Amino acid sequence: MKKFIETIKNIFKIEDLRTRILNTVFFIAIYRLGSYVVLPGVDPTQLKQGAQGLFGILDTLLGGAFSHASIFALGIMPYISASIVLQLLTIAVPYFQKLQKEGESGRKKINQYTRFLTIPIVMAQSIGFIATINAEAITNPGVLFTVTTMVVITAGTLFCMWLGEKITDKGIGNGISMIIMIGIVSRLPGALIGEAAAKRMQGSLIFLIELVVLFLVVMAVIVLTQAVRRIPVQYAKQVGGTTQLNAQRQFIPMKVNAAGVMPIIFAQSLMFVPAIVASVWQNESDTASYIGLKFSDYTSWQYNLVFALLIIVFTYFYTAISVNPNQIADDLKRSGGFVPGVKPGRDTSEYIDEVLTRITLPGAVALALIAIFPAFALLLGVTRPFSAFYGGTSLIIMVGVVLDTLNQVESYLLMQRYDGMMKSGKVRGRSQNIALAS
Repeated sequence: MKKFIETIKNIFKIEDLRTRILNTVFFIAIYRLGSYVVLPGVDPTQLKQGAQGLFGILDTLLGGAFSHASIFALGIMPYISASIVLQLLTIAVPYFQKLQKEGESGRKKINQYTRFLTIPIVMAQSIGFIATINAEAITNPGVLFTVTTMVVITAGTLFCMWLGEKITDKGIGNGISMIIMIGIVSRLPGALIGEAAAKRMQGSLIFLIELVVLFLVVMAVIVLTQAVRRIPVQYAKQVGGTTQLNAQRQFIPMKVNAAGVMPIIFAQSLMFVPAIVASVWQNESDTASYIGLKFSDYTSWQYNLVFALLIIVFTYFYTAISVNPNQIADDLKRSGGFVPGVKPGRDTSEYIDEVLTRITLPGAVALALIAIFPAFALLLGVTRPFSAFYGGTSLIIMVGVVLDTLNQVESYLLMQRYDGMMKSGKVRGRSQNIALAS
C-alpha cells in the first residue's frame, strides 16, 4: 500500500503527466455530460426503458447515450465503422496499400479519409436511430424533426471524434478507446449495486463468489491480451568506419490474440441475421419459428455454438488481414535480421505464417469462450446488467484500454527515473527490449 501511495505521488510530481491526466478527466467529463443532453423534439419521459438485442450492446458501449436519445446517441461508433472500412480497403485497394507504406504522411491521409467517411455513415445510421425512438417520445414528428435530428447526431459524433483526438494529443491513452471504455465503465456501478440488491435475500456469500469469479475472468482476459509468442531474431555484426556493432538478438512478439475484440464485433453483427430472416417466414414454417426463437435468445446453446464458431472464423480472418508475414520477412531482410535456422525471404515468411497459424487457434478458442461467458453467468443467476461484465466486448475493451494507459503512465515514470508501477520496474507486456520489424 505504501508503494502504491508513493507511485501516485510520483505520477503527480511529473508536470506533463499531471497535466495530461487532468486534461483527460476534463474531456471525459464533457463527454459524459453530453450523454445526458436529450435531442431537441424528444420527450425523455416517454423514451423506452433500456434497449434490447444489438441496440442493447450498442447502448452498453455508449454508456446509455443511445437509450437516452442524447446528442451523442451514436457516439464514436460511426467513426469505428469508418475505420474498419478503411482498414479493409488497405488490404484490397492498391492506392490505400501505398498510403499505408508511406509512413506518417500516409497515416495522416488515411485518418483524413476516415473522418470524411464518418459523415455519410453517421447520417445513414441516424436515420435508423430515429426509427428506434417510439412515436410517443417525439413531440413533433415529420421531415423537419428527421433532418434536424440527423444534423444534431452527426455534429455530436464529430464532436466525440474531436474529443477522442484531443485526449490522444493532450491526454493519456488512446482517446477513441478511452471514450468507449468510459461509456462501459459508467454502467458498472449501477450493475454492481443492482446485483448486490438482488443477492441480498440469498446471502452475501453468493455475491462474494460472483466477485471472485469476475476477478478470475478479468485475469484470464489480461493473460489473453498480453500473451505473445516471441520469435527470436538475430542481427549480424555491422562495421561502419571505426565503429563496430556486435551481433544482437532480439524478438518479434506475435500476439496470441492479434485480432483483439474485432471478431466478437463482427460475429455479434451477424448473429442478428438468422432471427431477422426467420421472423419474415415464422408464420409459414415451424422451422423458421424455431430458428427465430433460438437465435433471439442469447442464452440458448444453438446461439452460443454458432456465435463461438463465427468468432473463431473471424479471428483467423482478421489476423490474416492485420498481420502480414511477407512484409515482416521483407523488413527483416532489409534491416539485416534473420530468424536463426531459417533462410531470409520466403522461408522466413512461411515460418512466421506457420507460427501465427498455430498460436491463433488457442487464442481464437479462448476469445470465443470469453465472448459466450456472459450467457453462462446469466443462466447461473447473475442479473442481466452485471452479467455483461463477465466477458464479451465490454470486458475485453476495458482491459485493453486500462493496460495501454498503464503502459503510458509507467513510461513517464521510468523516463523521469521513478520506480515503475510494478516491483520489477515495468508492466508485463511492455515493448521494452522487444524489436518489431517495421
